[in-house]
Amino acid sequence: MVQYQHLDRTFAALADPTRRGILERLSAGNATISELAQPVGITLTGMKKHVSVLEEAELVTTRKVGRARVCELGPRRLDDAATWIDTWSERLDRLADVIERHKGMEP
Repeated sequence: MVQYQHLDRTFAALADPTRRGILERLSAGNATISELAQPVGITLTGMKKHVSVLEEAELVTTRKVGRARVCELGPRRLDDAATWIDTWSERLDRLADVIERHKGMEP
């Protein structure tokens, strides 16, 4: 469904532990591709690919500063995913209430 395309990209981006680590690191402040790649020991090309996936999901933005590419948390952050999770959490809570009320009832 079209309305879920952005959410799909968000969850796909979050599926990788390296990308989750990038978001965690950027929550402390902006960083260059090199600064993100160094602690995890991957190539700049590999890090650029991870950052690109995060950019497509609008979780990260980049800008060129001199010869470096600076990354920062994007405008969408995790707001859409959090809203979706909250909605489903409420629905599951209601379902649990219904199941609990029907426990012990004769079929």
